[in-house]
Amino acid sequence: MGQIKRFLVGKPIATEHQHHERLSRITALAVFSSDALSSVAYATEAILSILILGGSVALGYSLPVAIGIAVLLVVVAFSYRQTIRAYPKGGGGYIVARENLGDIYGLIAAGALLIDYVLTVAVSISAGVAAITSLASTWGMPWLASYAVEIGLVCILLVSLANLRGVKESGAIFAVPTYVFIASILILIVYGVIRNMLFGAQPVVHRIDPEILGTGEAIGLWLVMRAFAAGCTALTGIEAISDGVPAFRVPESKNAASTLTWMVGILVTMFLGITWLAHVHGAVPNELTHETVISQIARTTFGDGLVYGIIQVATALILVLAANTAYADFPRLASFLSRDRFLPRQFSSRGDRLVFSNGILALGVFSALLVVLFQANEIAMLPLYAIGVFISFTLSQAGMVRHHFHIKEEGWRWGAVINSVGTILTAVVLVVLAVTKFTHGAWAVMVLIPMLVVLFNSINKHYSSVARQLSLEGAGRPIALRRHTSIVLVSGIHRGVLPALQYAQSIAPDNVMAVYVNLDSDQTARLQQRWIDWGFNIPLVVLESPYRSLITPLFNYIQEVDARYNDHVLTVVLPEFVPAHWWEHLLHNQTGMLIKAALMFNKDVVVTSVPYRLER
Repeated sequence: MGQIKRFLVGKPIATEHQHHERLSRITALAVFSSDALSSVAYATEAILSILILGGSVALGYSLPVAIGIAVLLVVVAFSYRQTIRAYPKGGGGYIVARENLGDIYGLIAAGALLIDYVLTVAVSISAGVAAITSLASTWGMPWLASYAVEIGLVCILLVSLANLRGVKESGAIFAVPTYVFIASILILIVYGVIRNMLFGAQPVVHRIDPEILGTGEAIGLWLVMRAFAAGCTALTGIEAISDGVPAFRVPESKNAASTLTWMVGILVTMFLGITWLAHVHGAVPNELTHETVISQIARTTFGDGLVYGIIQVATALILVLAANTAYADFPRLASFLSRDRFLPRQFSSRGDRLVFSNGILALGVFSALLVVLFQANEIAMLPLYAIGVFISFTLSQAGMVRHHFHIKEEGWRWGAVINSVGTILTAVVLVVLAVTKFTHGAWAVMVLIPMLVVLFNSINKHYSSVARQLSLEGAGRPIALRRHTSIVLVSGIHRGVLPALQYAQSIAPDNVMAVYVNLDSDQTARLQQRWIDWGFNIPLVVLESPYRSLITPLFNYIQEVDARYNDHVLTVVLPEFVPAHWWEHLLHNQTGMLIKAALMFNKDVVVTSVPYRLER
């Protein structure tokens, strides 16, 4: 097992080498920005899919809507730059909201983000698989679409393994596809703009007339707001860098802020460029051919040759790899919650490769369940998407407003204005998202977030209770024990039992007894005969079990012995043989584990295992 783990995950990294795992700006852009940058593959299409309900005339609003979203992107980016400076150890929505607004708001933000990260993986992987199967269909392999779920699960497994190998190594793996996507989209935009200026825009050839795709909804403020809210999927993942500041090289805050600026600049350029090209070429979502808007633009600009193929492959890869942003932030957020005793402590522990392995594994399992549940259909999951991230945006920026008024650092007034505008805008978008997507599945997220908050508080109460009961404050000196009783549980006479009998005699030489449960009279008689020769003069107590129960008579007898004295400690000794290979455990019953589990809640009993290791 150890060799398999080393092959898949790599050799352990010493703790003192943790600083070598920090990310440069170039690598960090690939690790933390793939989710945000990949949104250009569907954000423009999301806007057009709403506007087209008002007919072809409404499509003219796509550019103003995109410009509004770009402004919101810049405002949120400026907000998170201030968050990065104020919280150099990581300042996602959870930390900012909790420190400035209180625990309940911090936990709401945390629950919303955890849900959104799981959805990010499931949606991104499913969208990437859809792009892969579409290409396969074009190349004459339509049968591949029937294996969408299996392909999605394999992709989740591969991305999980890449992240388990370490932040730096996973960044190197994902950097090339991310930059190929950026380069291909920028080339498409630059070439498309120049070509259109010189020769005019060539309209996209549609198999159906866009005039009849949607004419049933009146053009008005509500339709535009819905389109704006749909296009705000371009903002998903923008908070990732502020969560992952500690992963950057020194100086962390400066490098993180610079990377955020580059990410938003690239994102706005690509988003507005794609939207403009879609507008001038007349590209619209086509449900008949299921061809994406980017595919229509690329095909119209370059034809269906090599360049078009590169753009499509790069888009498919970035959609799959967009899940990596969630893998960078979900484990880190879970570690923050674990540190504050709102999640199990296991989430705050780093694995062999200095990553939060338990968080990575949990994210992989939850997202895989979603892929199976929704059959790798990203369209079915989109109504659940973006609600969580806008809850986090709103609470985080509201927290920063209070932070500015409380700390009053240099330039705080300007910062408070930016964060106030961001709070209002993101809150409005959140309301529109919640209303327009409520009946399509957003209600599930709104129900799940309060449930997570209750879970977080329950875990916190448990840890607080444990700490209070283990505290030495007010504890008296322990009472001196004058008696030690040892009970050895035996299932027969063999080499595995002899060391346990010797151990019991060493800790309680004058008060040892062996206990056996009679499940077969003939077998019990043979045991009693052999006990005379090998029992070390230790008395053997045989418990009757008319209903063939093993645990109940043992438990009752141990309670009876324990009740005899008030000043003693009772030790139950379990002889256990250990097979040479891990898989051999499956061939034996786990009686010892059942007994230990039954006695675990008896505060006056100590349970000790004496192992006897078998040879290969």
